[in-house]
Amino acid sequence: MKNLSNPAQLSDEKTADLIKQLNHLLADLQIHYQNLRGLHWNIKGQLFFSLHEKFEEYYTESAEIIDELAERILTLGGTPLHSFEDYLSEAAIKAKKNVSDGNEALAIIAENNKVLLHGYREALKTSSDIDDEGTTSMMSDLISATEKRLWMVQAAMG
Repeated sequence: MKNLSNPAQLSDEKTADLIKQLNHLLADLQIHYQNLRGLHWNIKGQLFFSLHEKFEEYYTESAEIIDELAERILTLGGTPLHSFEDYLSEAAIKAKKNVSDGNEALAIIAENNKVLLHGYREALKTSSDIDDEGTTSMMSDLISATEKRLWMVQAAMG
């Protein structure tokens, strides 16, 4: 049965697992975002100028994705996680602090992107299975962008 309070018009039964997966991704993205902010603020060394700028680009992009993902959860009739306590308990990505070395920072970003890529692919499978084209399209775009970002970060690491 369709849920009229859910603008995507998918049944609560079908969307429950997907909303759970999207909230898990939201938590991962929030921790990833904060990691990027810390890396941006604390980076030192010969690559400071290029990495400082690149990390700002990444966290700005992450903030947009976070907002879109939260809005998608709402569109499916769910409630997005919205407390740091929830993010820390739900996320697979771990918070990092006091990292100033460029290679270590890039390794953290690569690892975080691998976790996100896995989550996007899982959500893509679930959304495809329930004929949720909106989420499927979103996850497909995120997968392409994350694969490219991961390739670039790994290339920068040498």
